Amino acid sequence: MITRPVKYAWQHIRYVPLWSMLTVSRWRSFGTRSAALGRAVGGVMRWFPIARRRMNRDLKQVFPDMSRHERNCLRRQMGRNMGQTLFEIYHNAEFHTRLDRFHVSGPGLEAIEAAQAAGKGAIIVSGHFGQWEAVRASLKARGIEVGAVYRRQSNRHYQRRLLAGIEAGGLPIMETGRVGTKTLVRHLRAGGVVAILLDEKHPDGTRLPFLDRPALTSLAAAQLALKYDLPMVPAYGTRVGDGSDFAVDYEEPIGHSDAVAMTQAFNDSLSARIRAHPDQWYWLLNRWQDA
Repeated sequence: MITRPVKYAWQHIRYVPLWSMLTVSRWRSFGTRSAALGRAVGGVMRWFPIARRRMNRDLKQVFPDMSRHERNCLRRQMGRNMGQTLFEIYHNAEFHTRLDRFHVSGPGLEAIEAAQAAGKGAIIVSGHFGQWEAVRASLKARGIEVGAVYRRQSNRHYQRRLLAGIEAGGLPIMETGRVGTKTLVRHLRAGGVVAILLDEKHPDGTRLPFLDRPALTSLAAAQLALKYDLPMVPAYGTRVGDGSDFAVDYEEPIGHSDAVAMTQAFNDSLSARIRAHPDQWYWLLNRWQDA
């Protein structure tokens, strides 16, 4: 059995590399610090054996014709993108001030604004793709604060930094689980908007195709949209150029039908984004494990 002091010590050791990177570069510009962390994480993803094996396993299934060299390059670029994303979330208040970097479009934005004008809430669905916080930032700039659902981190240091960053992007923040679900329902019924990342494995979910492979997927977002007659809008913050600009695209709201069909429509939407920009999705989610 691992004792609590040993557990906390191990959590601290695992956090030290990230803490060091954030501390050493703290006096540099936002863009320089973000790029530096991206390069560091990209190097880890390129050479770290566990990450290499896990990502290669799924890449070979989704992109069977991709060469080893292409997988290596993609893995490194994904690491860079995820390093930048992590930095931006940790410094979310500052990230929200960079409004000139957000290029917003898509019919879903009008649907959200119309719902708000009518006193109704809305559900934004996205995934660990590009910079998902750019979606909430672009709406906050328009006077719409968007809450979020998040999964608690096992490492207390990451948990503290991550929660503070997400809270800076908009409230309320709801942890997955029974208590968080009650808060989420109250928020939606009061006319609030919430963003939910639907690409994580859900143990009690339904097996639905995702990138042409069955994956356990939560139906909760679609069920809530149907129950409270709310628009369910897929939205993505795709990195463009050197990675410091974002094309924030609000797709057409998913038509109301049944929870399975609506969730599958989202899976298909995110799958198309990933196939177009595979380096912008976080491939280490173990999305298909035990499915």
